[in-house]
Amino acid sequence: MSTGPQRSRRVRAFGLRTRLLLAFLLVAAVSAGTTAALTYREARTAVLQTAQDTAVTSFRDQVQQTGFGLPVREEGGGLEEVLRDIARKGKPHPWVVFAEYGSVRASSGENPVSTVITPELRRAARADPHGSFERVVKDGVPYLTIAMPMVFKTSPDSVLPSGLVLYAVMRMTDEQVNVDALLMAARDGALPGLAVALIPGLIAARSVLRPVRELRQAARSMGSGRLDTRIPVRGSDELADLAHTFNESAAQLERSVRELREAEARARRFASDVSHELRTPLAGMLAVSEVLDEDADALDADTARAVRLVSAETGKLAVLVEDLIEISRFDARAAELNADEVDVAEAIRKTLHNRHWTDARIHTDLPDGIRARLDLRRFDVVMANLVGNAVRHGGAPVSVRLRTEIRAGASTGGSPVLIVQVMDSGPGIRPEVLPHIFDRFYKADAARTRSAGSGLGLAITLENVRLHDGTIRAGNRPGGGAVFTIEIPLHAEEAGG
Repeated sequence: MSTGPQRSRRVRAFGLRTRLLLAFLLVAAVSAGTTAALTYREARTAVLQTAQDTAVTSFRDQVQQTGFGLPVREEGGGLEEVLRDIARKGKPHPWVVFAEYGSVRASSGENPVSTVITPELRRAARADPHGSFERVVKDGVPYLTIAMPMVFKTSPDSVLPSGLVLYAVMRMTDEQVNVDALLMAARDGALPGLAVALIPGLIAARSVLRPVRELRQAARSMGSGRLDTRIPVRGSDELADLAHTFNESAAQLERSVRELREAEARARRFASDVSHELRTPLAGMLAVSEVLDEDADALDADTARAVRLVSAETGKLAVLVEDLIEISRFDARAAELNADEVDVAEAIRKTLHNRHWTDARIHTDLPDGIRARLDLRRFDVVMANLVGNAVRHGGAPVSVRLRTEIRAGASTGGSPVLIVQVMDSGPGIRPEVLPHIFDRFYKADAARTRSAGSGLGLAITLENVRLHDGTIRAGNRPGGGAVFTIEIPLHAEEAGG
């Protein structure tokens, strides 16, 4: 039973404020991340490009300014010294210089052959007489490798390879440290930026949510009946248009409801006034019709039939007037409940006995000892209407059953409920009729528009049950026949008798 509060907490946790803040932070994060990434890329490129250009240019100049005796001998002796001299002039960092000439290998360092120079760079050196370079990472250490072939210039636009290729290998550890520092600076700058962006996000969310909260409060106030509620209009944006539209709709609704209430009050007053005005002449007409009924046997057949018709219609009109007066009391909230503790089974028996429903058509299951606080007059009307409808419009036999049940409650272990059922053996209530069975002046059969009922009996029954804080349902039994079920809550002491 706790799913409601949990769902409310989930809705509040992912409410409009949270979504606005998340959207704002997402935009800020994307912007900060994109800016940091672009800045990092450009700075990294600039750092590496500067070191690379300096090294390539310096190495090319050193190679062009150095003379080599060709062919290079395996035991040349002076080649290593030349390579060390070139390496000492390395910029921006020291180099290790290697030379390859056929099968001859020499270097300015301890090893004559480099493990950093790749076959791709060697192929590029043979293909391009102007030299090539490549950045590689070996065992986590970044290197810049440069290949510069020695060539003979045969004409201003033509060169001839000599077969000697010089390689320079330079560590780029300092550049990598600078690049890592740039990355950390970009990251460390983005996180505080997001925290700072949270402040304008909160301000923006508050400015957006203030009209939404006012709209929610105004809608809740209108739902509680305060139709004069209005929202202050601020600015000229979409939220201001929404507030203006809400105010116009609220004003129109207030006018419509006021007109409906005035029309309803006039209708209730008219029905009440007409009913009370008819009551006095009807009393006289009923007295006269009773006298005429007594003397009808002494009249001729046609006159006697007319007298009995007038008497019957006068009786129907009197019932209709009484029902209208009763309905007007309910509409005016003037109906009162005068409840006493009674034996429910005995009350139902009196209702059946007073209306002579004690023959074989009525079957009862009325256990004694069930007591409840009921308005006897109104409960009598309820039972009379239900049993009368079952007798007239259902099929015999009609069953009246009484019992109590314990219904589970949210705060208590269970609460006792008085249940009364009236069932007939007729064809039942058609499905299209069930939603309207308690409507005023509704009759399920159009052919019975001139029947004895006024069409108000079940509506009055519903109102009387509601006065007892109870409910009434209409339905059909599986085996056929209509069933009306009344449920009225009981106090524990009443249920115990």
